[in-house]
Amino acid sequence: MDYLEGLLLGRLWSDTDYENRKHFGLFVLYGLLVDAIVLYIYILGKGLLYFGNIGTIHIAVFILLFLANPFICFRYYRMPWWGKIMILLVKLFKAYLIISYTVSLLLPRLSVKVDDLQDFLMSYLNSTLEKYTEKFLATAGSFSTVLGVLAGGVHVVGTVILLILAAVVIPSLIFLAVKLVQYVWDWLVNTLIIKRFFPQRK
Repeated sequence: MDYLEGLLLGRLWSDTDYENRKHFGLFVLYGLLVDAIVLYIYILGKGLLYFGNIGTIHIAVFILLFLANPFICFRYYRMPWWGKIMILLVKLFKAYLIISYTVSLLLPRLSVKVDDLQDFLMSYLNSTLEKYTEKFLATAGSFSTVLGVLAGGVHVVGTVILLILAAVVIPSLIFLAVKLVQYVWDWLVNTLIIKRFFPQRK
């Protein structure tokens, strides 16, 4: 429960030592979770819990929760158990909106249809190998094919690795960016309003 509180409330409102630990594994798992949702929708061609369906109402709700976050969280530890659960559910819904927005950004990047994916990959592989083979043709002569295949293979593997890294890192960076902006806003509200008018916030 302490870990969940630290994750959802953040270091400004949490009494746990969550922020004092390293969370690289969580960083990776979050990116993989978003990627799994994107791939599920992409491959099966059907929605999953409305992820990726972001409209004006969702954005308005997120902005409202973003602005109200300090006032939602500052009395968390003085709330009864049912109040704490409600706050955590609100925070989970806010995280859901962030994930859904990230999915809506990533899904359109998969422009190739699933049925055409195999042909697209084969065409990319062949064109890459041909390009490197032609590049070595003038200098390597009969060895151009071997060198072209090796260089092209390295290029393809490097591209795949970079794409996988980007697919994991980008969702996590979006989440961390939102978390950072949220922290700045919470700190400002806490310093200018809550500490003045609502002392002993916990």
